[in-house]
Amino acid sequence: MKVVFATCDALPAGDGDDDALVGALADVGVHASWAAWGTSTPADLVVLRSTWDYPERLPEFLAWCDAEPALVNPASVVRWNTDKAYLVDLARHGVPVVPTAVAGPGFADWPDGEFVVKPTVGAGSRGALRVAAGDHETAAAHLAALAAPALVQPYQSHVDSVGETAMVFLGGQYSHAFTKGAMLTPDAEYDESGLYIVERLAGASPSPAQRRVAEDVLDAAAELTGLRRPDFLYARVDLIPGPDHAPLLLELELVEPSLGFRHTDATAPLRFASAVRTALSRR
Repeated sequence: MKVVFATCDALPAGDGDDDALVGALADVGVHASWAAWGTSTPADLVVLRSTWDYPERLPEFLAWCDAEPALVNPASVVRWNTDKAYLVDLARHGVPVVPTAVAGPGFADWPDGEFVVKPTVGAGSRGALRVAAGDHETAAAHLAALAAPALVQPYQSHVDSVGETAMVFLGGQYSHAFTKGAMLTPDAEYDESGLYIVERLAGASPSPAQRRVAEDVLDAAAELTGLRRPDFLYARVDLIPGPDHAPLLLELELVEPSLGFRHTDATAPLRFASAVRTALSRR
């Protein structure tokens, strides 16, 4: 059995977080290799990983996904999840989401206090701007510069002290969690590829409230996409504390998220390998 990890030209073997996966898959009889998306590489399963240049080539990327019948997560999920307006879908489904508005030309309903303007299609926090309270001129200029629909969200200030909690699910089942330091800070730096802001990561033990919200998010996503939870080979649910410290969904990553294998226990790659074997058995 052969699996291809899809990446981008700037990261021919990923960013290092997935290094243990090749060995874990080999131990269960699955050969894994890397290839840049857009290439034709015969495989029993094509697993989206570090395809982080897709926002600049979105139509081409989606067309390639549509043409890959062995793709996971599936192309229909990619098409839904690459547009962050999915947050509005999830909020309507009853999931506690950071308040989100989709903004276009002429938008004027700016939040009180600090807020964030970011593209609806993006990766690695590229194009996201934290705006000071009342600075609507800067926000409008950034919205115009994006030249595309954008999300506008009140900035959740508790993230500055506690960061985000990223909860990882493999094959629909909870696997592990890690924390990410606040991203939109004055000292944020991009990695040498320029594709993503360098993240400050550490292992985490989510609270029961966080677990409940993450489970609800995955259930809602499955219903909205017409799939079952096990159909998601991987999912990452990013939560931050709201004004009352209750967990809110910041992002649901179903396309190409880092899964934090370097910041959790050594058995997590084994769980990933088992999820891959299960996905292969369904084909």
